[in-house]
Amino acid sequence: MNIQLPISKKAKPSTFNVQRSTLKVALVHDWLNGMRGGEKVLEALCELYPEAEIFTLLLERDKISPRIGEMTIHSSFIQHLPFALKHYRNYLPLFPRAIEQFDLTGFDLVISTSHAVAKGCKPPPNAVNVCYCFTPMRYIWFLYREYFGDNIFKNLLLNPCFSYLRRWDVRSSHRVGKFLAISNVVAERIKQIYNREAEIIYPPVDTEFFRPGGEIGDYFLIVSALVPYKKLDLAIGAFGKLGLTLRVVGSGPLAARLKEDAAPNIHFTGWQSDDDLRRQYRGCRALIFPGVEDFGIVPLEAQSCGRPVIGLGEGGLTETTIPLSKGGEESPTGIFFSKQTEESLIEGVKRFIKNESKFNPADIRAHAKKFNRNIFKEKFASKINQILIDQNS
Repeated sequence: MNIQLPISKKAKPSTFNVQRSTLKVALVHDWLNGMRGGEKVLEALCELYPEAEIFTLLLERDKISPRIGEMTIHSSFIQHLPFALKHYRNYLPLFPRAIEQFDLTGFDLVISTSHAVAKGCKPPPNAVNVCYCFTPMRYIWFLYREYFGDNIFKNLLLNPCFSYLRRWDVRSSHRVGKFLAISNVVAERIKQIYNREAEIIYPPVDTEFFRPGGEIGDYFLIVSALVPYKKLDLAIGAFGKLGLTLRVVGSGPLAARLKEDAAPNIHFTGWQSDDDLRRQYRGCRALIFPGVEDFGIVPLEAQSCGRPVIGLGEGGLTETTIPLSKGGEESPTGIFFSKQTEESLIEGVKRFIKNESKFNPADIRAHAKKFNRNIFKEKFASKINQILIDQNS
């Protein structure tokens, strides 16, 4: 492995350049069947390491961006199992074996972008192994009920599986040379579960694409996968009582039930193109964010379009949103409600309406630009290059 050192001692770490002609890079990602926050991170890493190869459990090429799609991509045996594209989660007990079977021989640098099992890949000897951790597996550590409910018979079947997965998750964490985390929240989980320290690099937001424009409408907006831990039922109930227009952009297993429970003032659009999503952001009065997220790129995309956020004051949102408060030095970019209840969300919406004039679109966008994609790429490349240099010093 050859690293090109800085010419001058005064050079900052961000000026280090890895000789990509001699450095073989593997990017390991859990699965590729959509363009969510994790895939936008992977897309940025593809720009940093254009000669890298991607290893993933499952691949649906028609659901990934052209930038990721032009890379060399290897999928696992999960890809070929019956009904895997639609029901891949049912093969969760096989994920550790699948991720460990990737042959990473010859790679000098392994970067896993992981919220499930990607960080458990087996790097070759002497390779630098870095995990950019979105979170340890939510469904086996701290969101079990949200994903699987309280059915006693289901629990009897699943408990042995999850005990195995927890043991594997901790054991495989020792293969990681360096943990990087997307937020303080995730760094704390890494410390608690793996007993490892993690440096924080915030994920990228495409602030050049998500820009203000057009007229602001009379609707509030949710952009989310329709899954249990997002707590969208809370927002559906609250806006049913408020009678205000709410648009829900997204799809997922809870779609049918949420639509059935929704009042006429709540409209579901399904997933939309990036251009349509940007229009939705630009036109909303505010984004509604009722769940607890590890980081949350969606609130920053809304803020990048100059729109404020009304969200639960917990998790990653507290690191990306400046709440309205008396005497605050910074311009607010959102409002926090304190409890994960319909009543608390309703109070937050009413407080927003009362103070709507205090939210300045230009100030909100200026805050979001601190999380710009290029800033992420510079910080990430600098950190990786420093790790490589330390490894070879």
